[in-house]
Amino acid sequence: MECRSDCGACCTAPSISSPIPGMPDGKPANTPCVQLDEHQRCKLFRSPLRPAVCAGLQPSAEMCGSTRHQAMEYLIHLEALTAP
Repeated sequence: MECRSDCGACCTAPSISSPIPGMPDGKPANTPCVQLDEHQRCKLFRSPLRPAVCAGLQPSAEMCGSTRHQAMEYLIHLEALTAP
């Protein structure tokens, strides 16, 4: 499955505890990553600087739904289930 343009839910909803260029302490949940471009796409997508947790998150019909709103709801729910 290809990422939807202007979505960025997977780069916004989950918390990331590992360093991200521009966010050395990672990022909290429901906060856009600073590496999102104007179309909500990752500027580090093919870069070795991209955190492993980001590279491991692959788009799927279940996760992405048919809208950004559905993707955000799914990922925020998943974040709540996996929070320490």
